[in-house]
Amino acid sequence: MAYLDFNLKKVQDAFQINFVEKSGIFADTAPHPISAYLRETLQENVSLATSINIEKARSELIIAPVLVEVRKLLDRKISLFSGIELNVDKDRDLSGFCDFIISDSPEQLFLKAPVITIVEAKNENMMSGLGQCLAEMVAARLFNEREGHRIATVYGAVTSGNLWKFVKLDDDAAHIDLDDYAIKEPDRIVGILLAMATRNA
Repeated sequence: MAYLDFNLKKVQDAFQINFVEKSGIFADTAPHPISAYLRETLQENVSLATSINIEKARSELIIAPVLVEVRKLLDRKISLFSGIELNVDKDRDLSGFCDFIISDSPEQLFLKAPVITIVEAKNENMMSGLGQCLAEMVAARLFNEREGHRIATVYGAVTSGNLWKFVKLDDDAAHIDLDDYAIKEPDRIVGILLAMATRNA
């Protein structure tokens, strides 16, 4: 089994994670102005990705530009990985490829300190991606512990490109925001990702 085989029940059973489900967990996070470049890119790309309607298009045309914007806003002091393999504990099925990972390190040649995992929602099903996302978050936390990185909270997002759902993992509690955040408000999504990357969410 790999990350994509996890659903919420499997995560709860395997790692004794408690779910805290609440609307608006990240609603008070301040939006952040985005660059004219990202705004123009999204104006062009969102409708195109929606028309193509395949995961690869949404990943390349919507998700990646948003994440690159976050990296740029943080003066490239974080790193961004796409399609990276994260094999932490194969005996516990914490292995496989991650859609996107943001690391709390400028090192781009290898993964150093993962703080945010981003999962593309398969068939645009946001809830089904939560299990995979949480499994990757557990793996990220284990990775950090083994590497001696003191990172108390790991964050995650599940996105179809058009919609984004956010979650944070503190100890054995996964706080799941029941609200979805729309790409029509990119400054709000970027603001949440910035707060996560700087551990202020």
